[in-house]
Amino acid sequence: MSKAQPFWRTKTLDEMSTSEWERLCDGCGRCCLVKLEDEDTSEIYLTRLACGLLDLKSCRCSDYENRQQKMPDCISITPEKVRTLGWLPPTCGYRLVEEGKDLRWWHPLISGTPETVHQAGISVRGKARSETGVKTAWLHHYIIDDFVDDEAAPAPKKSRAKRSPGKA
Repeated sequence: MSKAQPFWRTKTLDEMSTSEWERLCDGCGRCCLVKLEDEDTSEIYLTRLACGLLDLKSCRCSDYENRQQKMPDCISITPEKVRTLGWLPPTCGYRLVEEGKDLRWWHPLISGTPETVHQAGISVRGKARSETGVKTAWLHHYIIDDFVDDEAAPAPKKSRAKRSPGKA
């Protein structure tokens, strides 16, 4: 008897239920970072400033249901946006599935806990600060390349069982 494949391996982004779609988010918070667009070149710059609604400890929106009313520039990630937004991180669960790749070891759907995305150093926890109180004229001071070297989060090595002396 073969084990059923998880939904992200058998469905396209467009085929997922709302519940499946929401669970595909890894909770890194990187899409909630403030981005600046150069008016002349249309180039997008990432900052270390997070949306004022992002809970910087959990890296989840503190008012997800009302985020678009409270933050009109909040972008809802949709299958179409996954295909067109170049700034989504290469580790994003939505992006990985769209590209036919599997989720990384630290993704909560793989690890079973939302903490692994933070333990792997993929999330913005401890790296970002809230945009609240930062004057628009100062935003450019917070431009960064990125927080994460996407290859810097290898799967943890399996610990080898050690036999206690005198026990079989």
